[in-house]
Amino acid sequence: MEVKVVWHEGLRFVGLPPSGHAVLVDGAKEVGGEDTGPRPTELLLIALGGCTGMDVVSILQKMRTPPRKFWIEIHAERNDQHPKAIKRVHLAYFAEGVPEENLRRAAELSQERYCSVAHSLAAELTFAVQALP
Repeated sequence: MEVKVVWHEGLRFVGLPPSGHAVLVDGAKEVGGEDTGPRPTELLLIALGGCTGMDVVSILQKMRTPPRKFWIEIHAERNDQHPKAIKRVHLAYFAEGVPEENLRRAAELSQERYCSVAHSLAAELTFAVQALP
């Protein structure tokens, strides 16, 4: 996989992945950016959520228990000093209309076997599930 990241001005960059869907990133005003896009670390967590979310929805569909609604809340702890790397991530999976045991198994499979973003992070990852009626 090859991605090109192009600097525009200030701290604004545009990432150009093979899919052709450009992604803008920018810094906060207090560090010299213009706050026109998410921060790179925010995109990392969004990528993690998108990766595992795609896995879980796909697995639930194969289990013949597709969710009516599904979302993931992600909490990350970062180091206080530079580099302010993510050291711990907790993912909370929520699904409506899915048996909790199916949701738990789908999340486990994603974390243990399928999610390439999770396997690319050096942070400790934990997760929880909650199936809603």
